[in-house]
Amino acid sequence: MKNAMSSRERVLAAIERKPVDRVPTDIWATGEVWAKLRAHFGEGADIPRLLHIDGFAGVGPKYVGPPLPAVPAGESVDMWGMRSKPMAYEGGVYAEQAFNPLAAAETIDDLEAYRWPSADWFDVSEMRATAIERRKTHAVMCGYMAPFYQHNLLRGLERSLMDPLLKPDFTRHLLARMCDFLFEHHRRMFAACEGLIDVAQVTDDLGSQHGPLISLAVYREFYKPHHARFIALCREFGIKVFHHDDGSCRAFLPDLVGMGIDILNPVQWTCPGMDMGELKREYSGRLCFHGGVENQRILPFGTPAEVRAEVRHCIDTLASDGTGYILAPCHNLQAVSPVANILAMYDEAWTYGVQ
Repeated sequence: MKNAMSSRERVLAAIERKPVDRVPTDIWATGEVWAKLRAHFGEGADIPRLLHIDGFAGVGPKYVGPPLPAVPAGESVDMWGMRSKPMAYEGGVYAEQAFNPLAAAETIDDLEAYRWPSADWFDVSEMRATAIERRKTHAVMCGYMAPFYQHNLLRGLERSLMDPLLKPDFTRHLLARMCDFLFEHHRRMFAACEGLIDVAQVTDDLGSQHGPLISLAVYREFYKPHHARFIALCREFGIKVFHHDDGSCRAFLPDLVGMGIDILNPVQWTCPGMDMGELKREYSGRLCFHGGVENQRILPFGTPAEVRAEVRHCIDTLASDGTGYILAPCHNLQAVSPVANILAMYDEAWTYGVQ
């Protein structure tokens, strides 16, 4: 085994596709999963340390903008005016969107009447001190820029999918207003923490379970210019780009990699076009992969032995050259996932992932 690395060193080395002492790990999980892990280990236990999870440390600004609007009892609201409410599923609860603030907009004048967020609504003055402290142990992540997904949230999925085809000028205006805010907001955060942020998310959800949600032509005309602008902003500050894209997103990868994404998550390999071996062979010199561990069948419903086999499968494929992979579930660990399977995943990564 190579000399032991810190979590920060291990994650950054994997992102840069340099040698690592073992495959680094990360975790995304629902609140119910964290509660089950606390019940297993004991309240107050350092769960990431006990599971040998490397992960990232986040930093962000303080919201100091206008008071958020009043909403019906049981709902929550954000600065965009997007409302959500808790919806119960088997074993857990998700906050599902209940109101799309621009769903009724029909014209550019309607868009101009909307109260767009401002970068002035955020205080970045305390971010630098936080980043200095957190980067002592972890790679630091800051920011989230997702033009297609944000369009979905503002307009509703069906309207946002139709907008580029039926309302192209309207769509361009909406995206410009939205992305101008995101760009300036992130520029101020990056400037406040210059030299201290390692990774930012320029991300989206372009893929579905069976194929792309939009055509490559629509992506290139409406959304790609904004991705390119955000990636260039990250590059200006020396920040690596984390790109999340669920499902079958293979069609978009040449464009995304060409623009300069560094990390691809979640590598949902059961979807068309997402074969891990093919992706590793094609992009191993340009991408670090994050995720991979199958989270629709194996983690929730498999046995611990099947989970361990899946971990080995991911490491053998996505870290076949000894680097360029951060092992994690390919979505939030769900409430139905047994604790035994979660323990098996991270124990196998710890023991089998040694390089």
